[in-house]
Amino acid sequence: MKKIEAIIRKTKFEDVRKALHEADIDFLSWWDVKGQGTAKQGLIFRGVAYDVNTIDRIFISFVVRDVNLEKSINAILKSAYTGESGDGRIFVETVEQSIRIRTGDHGDDSLYDIKK
Repeated sequence: MKKIEAIIRKTKFEDVRKALHEADIDFLSWWDVKGQGTAKQGLIFRGVAYDVNTIDRIFISFVVRDVNLEKSINAILKSAYTGESGDGRIFVETVEQSIRIRTGDHGDDSLYDIKK
């Protein structure tokens, strides 16, 4: 099992969620977060300078079986892509154990009712 965490543009969240659903990933968590990348920007509006270095993003987290890893990553890559700096990052970690509290199921069986 793998845990996938992705930081994406807020404007791409619905596209990513839809792509993950099409890749059979229906269980995920997300948070509104702020971040700062390597690009340093400033904005001047009506003579007032604004710092736009902190950027609103969405942090997505979910656990998948190893067989669903590549299609999950590809779904995020294709749907979050704009080609501009700041498209985000994907992180993959190994999950040693998963237990469904309600049933006591362990491992892959604890993730979903139907094996996909």
